Parts: sequence; structure tokens; C-alpha cells
Amino acid sequence: MNWNIDHTSNIPLHKQAEALLRNLLNSDEYQEGKYLPTEVDLSEQLKISRNTLRQAINTLVNEGLLLRKKGVGTRVVKTKVISRAGNWISFSEEMRLSGIDIRNFELQIFRQEVSSEAAVFFDAQKASKVMRLERLRGKQEYPFVYFISEFAPWIPLSASEDFNRPLYEILESEYGIIAATSREEISATLADAFIASKLEVKVGDAVLLRKRYVFDTKDRPVEYNVGFYRADAFTYTLESKRSF
Repeated sequence: MNWNIDHTSNIPLHKQAEALLRNLLNSDEYQEGKYLPTEVDLSEQLKISRNTLRQAINTLVNEGLLLRKKGVGTRVVKTKVISRAGNWISFSEEMRLSGIDIRNFELQIFRQEVSSEAAVFFDAQKASKVMRLERLRGKQEYPFVYFISEFAPWIPLSASEDFNRPLYEILESEYGIIAATSREEISATLADAFIASKLEVKVGDAVLLRKRYVFDTKDRPVEYNVGFYRADAFTYTLESKRSF
């Protein structure tokens, strides 16, 4: 790795150090949680002060890329799955674009009475029957998300579908329903016994809760989806631009 810092550049030294550290974090050697060299060693290699180096490290710590432990050192946070909000796409497409091969650990679909929250979204009677799809999904190594989806009563989904295919591909190709808009609510919650057993975490561990309200091109409610994500394996990133 090129450790050169240009002391004649207009770019602040701590920003140059930050860029070098980001390159380091992306190397195969550091992807799975390896500790960085000490601040003394790093500052000597980069030929900058420890305070300048610490500025760069603090930025990466605040972004969740590095974890600092007093008396132990600073290590790289293990690679997480990242979902970006903005140009909305399906979960399967998100993962494909991230180069992650998604595995279905569990998959079941059944017809049941609509939940109270989904009934409000669909403007359906409480006794209405809907198709409910539950999936435990993740990387090859372990599951990191448990999805519960309910579909509008007018959508004729059945258990005979091949749900190893992307869900919105099924809706579009088989039923002419195009999922066009997603409204999302994101919050933190604690894993109960059921979710803890699915995500292979401890009861009471923090998990990310994402509710997704999906509409078609005619602005009709199509899907109410609730996802529980392992907090140590998933990052949700929001990117906003100012209007001038």
C-alpha cells in the first residue's frame, strides 16, 4: 500500500490519512476485523502527528467502520450488508448489486386473517384473508433478516409460486403488478425469543426493524412488509442532497 502523504497538497493531512485508511479497510487483509497498527506506528509511517491521525480514525469510528477499545487497539468492523435508500429496489436486487449471494433458510406462505396494521394499509376488513409470506434470509454463512409480508386481498398469490424467484418479478410477470413506490419506517427494537431464535442472536439484543409499505403504479397498496435485521450484520444508509 502507498503510505505517502503529500505535505504540500491543499488537501488537509487528516483527510489524506482518512483516504489512505479507507483503502486499507477495503483490502482483503482487513475485511474480517483485523486490528490496525498502533497509532504510534501509523503516525510514524504517515509522517503526521498522532492528533492528525486521530482525526482520521475518529471519522471512521463515527461511521461505524472502525471500533476502538481502550487498552486494546482499533480494529476494523466486520463487513456488513449495506442497504441504501434513494432509488428504491427490491431486497434481492439490493443484495445482487452488492455482490451478495442470498440464501433462503426458511420460507413459508399461507393464507390467514390480515393483521391489524396491514388491514389499515389495505383498507380491508379485519376478517379479510390475505396471503402471508415469511422468509428467513441471509448470506451463505448465517441468516441476517426475517421478513414477514402480507399482500393486498385482491392479489391472487398462491403457495404454488416459486418464491426462490425475486418477489416483485413474480408479481410483475405473473399478475401484471408493478411495485413502484416504497414508503419505509425504520426503528430499533429488541429481539424477543422468536426473533432471537430466527436470527441466531440473544434475547434482548438490538435489531433493526424496517416496515415497508409498497404501492403499484396506480398507487394501490400492494404489500405490507416487516423486516427484522441483525444489527451486527446490516447497515442502512440514507443519502440526501440539498436543493439550491
